[in-house]
Amino acid sequence: MSDSTDKRTALTILQEFSIPLIAGVVLAVIWANVDPAGYEFVWGHHGWSPFGHHSHLNLPIFGKVNLRVFSHLNLHFFSNDIVMVFFFGIATKEITEACLPGGALNPPRKAVNPLMGTLGGVVGPIGVYFLMMVLLGDDRIARGWGIPTATDIALAWLVARLVFGNKHPAVSFLLLLAVADDAIGLGIIAVFYGDPNMPAEPLYLLMVLGGMLMAYGLRKRDVKSFWPYVLVGGSLSWAGLMLAHLHPALALVPIVPFMPSHGSDEGLFAPGESERHDDTLNRFEHFFKTPIDFGLLIFGLANAGVQFSSMGSATWAVLVALLVGKTVGIGVFSLGAAKMGFPLPTGMGAKEVLVAGIVAGLGLTVALFVAGVAFTDGGMQGAAKMGALMSAGAAGLALLMAKILRIEKIEGEPLIAAVEAENSD
Repeated sequence: MSDSTDKRTALTILQEFSIPLIAGVVLAVIWANVDPAGYEFVWGHHGWSPFGHHSHLNLPIFGKVNLRVFSHLNLHFFSNDIVMVFFFGIATKEITEACLPGGALNPPRKAVNPLMGTLGGVVGPIGVYFLMMVLLGDDRIARGWGIPTATDIALAWLVARLVFGNKHPAVSFLLLLAVADDAIGLGIIAVFYGDPNMPAEPLYLLMVLGGMLMAYGLRKRDVKSFWPYVLVGGSLSWAGLMLAHLHPALALVPIVPFMPSHGSDEGLFAPGESERHDDTLNRFEHFFKTPIDFGLLIFGLANAGVQFSSMGSATWAVLVALLVGKTVGIGVFSLGAAKMGFPLPTGMGAKEVLVAGIVAGLGLTVALFVAGVAFTDGGMQGAAKMGALMSAGAAGLALLMAKILRIEKIEGEPLIAAVEAENSD
């Protein structure tokens, strides 16, 4: 095997097992506990503003714009507001293809089920959180109810592929559910945990609509390059979310579905895919997948730096809400939707829904982010973050339950084998 093949094989191993993200999380935890001051200095909210001391700008139609939202341009900003835009974009690409003819979420009625599961995955954790608050007799933690509502989509995607195999319909089910509940989670942050100096301004969401109309126009003109969709539609959507004081990580979610597709996908590294699937969606994924996979190293470093602190009521409320609330909520709502005539993806049943619910309990980085804005008291915040950090145990629990329930993995061609086959041609 040549050196170039060795390098490509090593690269696929790193990507297939999300090693950069895992490394970032582990390094962040170690760094935050060994040198907390250094970690805070590098990854805290220190930064510079391109607008100097001017905090407002007058724009036609929209009037005076609050520019404080741009006041901290740093590594944390790059990680959460830039890298994650493209990560969610790639996730949306997978969901889009799953909704096309032949996909796990087609016909559209099958997409209703994971969306109902999303609702359960938000309501369930909130209910369990308040139940834990009552059982623990500590109403001081009430403000943290939003912490367990969202899923760490990056880690959940990794664990789902390990549990179910990369071609199992449960992966598409969980992906749509995770993107949707992250959208709800980010909305909860804006509405309930927003900065009083920067309240949500929904008028700017018209810019997101404008971005979608731009993407639709590009699609109608049969534009094949993904760049106009990203730079025109995506930029307008990103600016609209940012100026509305909503998290811009979802900027490409309403844009990517407009990119042309052949309607089938055999995996990013399938041999000859560049010839068979040289459509806009796949070229978008090809271009951004490797840099974003390694960009997740920065995301892990920026968000997982939790100092081990004393545990408290918030720890157990967050942990139980994530592990139990997510599992029960998703199970009840998803299986209930199936009973009402909105079927699960073909190949999924109650046991797959159960394990998918456990995987969705991986709150970790997203839950850490919400905990940081939910509590201002250092001790309470630290205890809540410990609960979010401990939710990483959902990965092991999901793998164990999959083995107990004998869930059959459905794999496409392994990434390493695909690369080797491509190089042998």
